[in-house]
Amino acid sequence: MSSYLVTGGSRSGKSRYALELAKSAKKPFYIATGWAGDDEMDDRIKKHQKERGKHWSTIETKTDIASAILKAERKGADFIIVDCLTLWVSNMMFEKTNIEKEIVKTVTVIKAKRKAPLVFVTNEVGSGIVPGDKVSREFRDAAGLVNQKIAAAVDNVVLTVCGQPLYIKGKEI
Repeated sequence: MSSYLVTGGSRSGKSRYALELAKSAKKPFYIATGWAGDDEMDDRIKKHQKERGKHWSTIETKTDIASAILKAERKGADFIIVDCLTLWVSNMMFEKTNIEKEIVKTVTVIKAKRKAPLVFVTNEVGSGIVPGDKVSREFRDAAGLVNQKIAAAVDNVVLTVCGQPLYIKGKEI
């Protein structure tokens, strides 16, 4: 089954494109790594839930996306979106989770025989200036590592710019 990494800058159309890939799904699952730490984020989450529609099932996880993907498949998912890897990295750093171990678990799930297409959404954070503080540089480095490892494991890598998809690995469906 096909797998994708959809990347790009903030507000570049990544999540919208991932949802477009899932438009014919009957039982789609959304694995959310974000959480409502304040009112503004709570509003964003509600807006995204409304955009997806009621036919989507959601699994929330801060750090264990491999288990969440397997859970979605056990529940009969016919399409899975993981949104987003950048927040996943942030969560793992905050909770002092072993990032490399979680990458290995996730890559194993990507490469396993699956019944549902799998799409990861992530931000491209390496195109800007070098961050001015140690924690921000560590985050940028960890996000870059995650993106590289997931990109190597998936079938397709799509860069979104101004809402337009550009396939840089694989081919457009």
